[in-house]
Amino acid sequence: MLDKNNIPKHIAIIMDGNGRWAKERALPRSVGHKRGIERVKEIVNACADLGVKVVTFFAFSTENWSRPKKEVDMLMRYLNNFLVREIKKLDKKNIRFLSIGRGNPIPEYLQKKIREAKEQTKGNTGLTVVLALNYGARQEIVDAVKKFTDAVLREQADINDLDVDGFSKYLYTAGIPDPDLLIRPSGELRISNFLLWQLSYAELYFTKKFWPDFNRSELEIAIEEYQKRDRRFGGIDVLKKDN
Repeated sequence: MLDKNNIPKHIAIIMDGNGRWAKERALPRSVGHKRGIERVKEIVNACADLGVKVVTFFAFSTENWSRPKKEVDMLMRYLNNFLVREIKKLDKKNIRFLSIGRGNPIPEYLQKKIREAKEQTKGNTGLTVVLALNYGARQEIVDAVKKFTDAVLREQADINDLDVDGFSKYLYTAGIPDPDLLIRPSGELRISNFLLWQLSYAELYFTKKFWPDFNRSELEIAIEEYQKRDRRFGGIDVLKKDN
């Protein structure tokens, strides 16, 4: 049973294993990607039901452009179709949609749909769904440095006043709380250039389940594991003598 008073406010998810899921079933990789995108819908609804405030999905990295063009084009179409089908449903459920990452070279038709989704849901106050698309954490940090440098040159910021909280305002995720829990399916034990700054104190959960098989039950197992952790943020638990 989950402790409803200890639900992670922000869950970040690396959606991994679509291709391997398809390969195990002798199916085209496209089927795995389609199933993976459909899985997002179930996890979004589960997060909303459980009281999660933010869920961020790592959908496409800056490194994924090296994949075959046919596969990349297919992924872009699937993401666009998902937004076309689901955004009205998200809006009715008071869910806000955001995206992080660089715009170009994402196809203009998908960028347009993302802008429309953000605009349509901007006033919603329930769960926030964040799509990390054409996203890379190292690039995000470099872009944040450039933004801050530009602000200093324009005399809109003072370099001597910069601190951790202040720097966070220049990241793509400005205004979004840092993740409490990172989930990575597929058995890989790395974070793959995802939210490097923001994950500093997140709890990490890895599972061998591929993303297309990651359902609500798997999400609840991850949250249950999170609730067993002792989050000290660099401090100590004074109630435990062995610390």
